[in-house]
Amino acid sequence: MSLREDISLAFKAALPIVLGYIAIGIPCGILNDSIGLNAIQVLAMSILFYSGAGQFMIPNMFLAGAPIASIIASVSLVNTRQMLYSASFAPMCEGIKKRLAFMFSACVTDESFGVNTEKFEEGDWTVRRALFVNCFSCASWSASNVLGVLIGSLLNIPLAIAAFAMTSIFICLMCTQKITVENVVAVVVAMAGVFLCKAVGLSGPAILLGAIMGVVAAFVVSTVRRKPTEGEVTAGD
Repeated sequence: MSLREDISLAFKAALPIVLGYIAIGIPCGILNDSIGLNAIQVLAMSILFYSGAGQFMIPNMFLAGAPIASIIASVSLVNTRQMLYSASFAPMCEGIKKRLAFMFSACVTDESFGVNTEKFEEGDWTVRRALFVNCFSCASWSASNVLGVLIGSLLNIPLAIAAFAMTSIFICLMCTQKITVENVVAVVVAMAGVFLCKAVGLSGPAILLGAIMGVVAAFVVSTVRRKPTEGEVTAGD
C-alpha cells in the first residue's frame, strides 16, 4: 500500500490517543512551567523523554523537595514497563529493517501499545503504520505540553494544587491495574513504606523506597503463590 494510505489509516487509529493527550498534555505543560521550564525545554523533554507519567512526576517531585537522584530513580522505576511493551512487538518486527524496528520500539507508550496490539491482532497491520501511530501520539503530546507551558506562563497555579498532581498520577496508574493479590500487596506495602519513611524523616527518598518495598513484597507473594505444594509435586510425579 502507498505511504499516503498508511498515514491515513494510522491517523484514524491514533485519533483517540491524540485527543486524550491534548486533554492531559496541557495540564502537564502547566506543571512544568511551575518549576521554571520554558517551551523549548519542555518540547525537548517531550520528544526525547516520551513518558507522560514521568513528565508529571518530575515537576511534582521537584516541588515536593525530592532530591534529583530520587526523581531519576523513581521515574526510571515507573517506566521499566516500556521495555516490556517494545519486547512484546519483537515477533512483528522480524524481517524488517533494523532502523524501522528501532524507531518503532523507541516510542511505544501505554496507549499506542494498546492500539497497535489490537491492530496487529486484527491482521493487515504493519510496523510502518504502527510507527505512524506512535509519531502522531508523540506529536500531539509534545504540542500539548508546549501549549500548557504558554498557558501556565499566563496563570498563577497554587503550588498546593500542583503538588497533588503527583498523588493523582499514582492513583491513575493504580486504577488501571488488574485487581490481583500481588497488586493489592504492592499498593498496601508501598503506601505503608512511604508513610514509614516520612515518619522517620526520610521524606526525600520516601516514594522511591516505598515503591521498591511494594515491588519486592509483590514479587515475594507471587513466588510463594506459584510454588507448587508438596501434594501437587507428588501428584505430578
